[in-house]
Amino acid sequence: MLFSRKHRTVLAAFSAAAVFWTAVAAADGDNNEDRSDPLETLNRFTSGFNSFLRKGFIDPVVDLYQYVTPDPMEEAIGRAAANLSEPITAGSSLLQGDTENAGAATQRFLINSTLGLAGLGDPATEMGIESRREDLGQTLGAHGVAPGPHIVLPILGPSNLRDVTGDLPLMILSPVPLAGAAAKGTVEYSGKQDTYRAIGEGSIDPYVAEREAYEQNRNYEVRNGDIPGPVFADEIKR
Repeated sequence: MLFSRKHRTVLAAFSAAAVFWTAVAAADGDNNEDRSDPLETLNRFTSGFNSFLRKGFIDPVVDLYQYVTPDPMEEAIGRAAANLSEPITAGSSLLQGDTENAGAATQRFLINSTLGLAGLGDPATEMGIESRREDLGQTLGAHGVAPGPHIVLPILGPSNLRDVTGDLPLMILSPVPLAGAAAKGTVEYSGKQDTYRAIGEGSIDPYVAEREAYEQNRNYEVRNGDIPGPVFADEIKR
């Protein structure tokens, strides 16, 4: 059988959630003035906890990692981590009917996993096969699903109900072990650390700055850049 009972249950839940959020899309826009944030009190608490955790633990660990790791090795590890996202991009693109990007992501994964030694190298880009990351949250957005309420997740940071709904099946179905996923997230955060710091610095309300940065960037990604992007659009990737 192509999918096990557990996989079919997850996919059915994903489809049901997509239908539900499509139904409420008209009532929930992407404008800043209409940002849906009914969980703001809880979100602010979680955001504060995440900020404390980043400053007290995550940032020192990442700073140490960057200090002891030579730049070429750090870049290679970053490429390997990015390579793990290519199957997700391929599947998400296919669900959007974007067979061109699905094919490119599949080629990138096969080429970089073999010729690129598990993604440490990026011969696919050298061959002219460019990367454009997609995920299930973007897929839902492409099909008209509104972001829904903003959500700040412990450790993982800002999200929204649409993106959490898209991430849930991946958490269950992902072939990457939890430890591998944690390592991948750490490596990716290392490359965005300065951007995350810059968002909150000098802001009157760091929580609002982080929320708007996430939601605007996700809107930019869902539309594949077919709108004026925020200045950090190329820096922050989910």
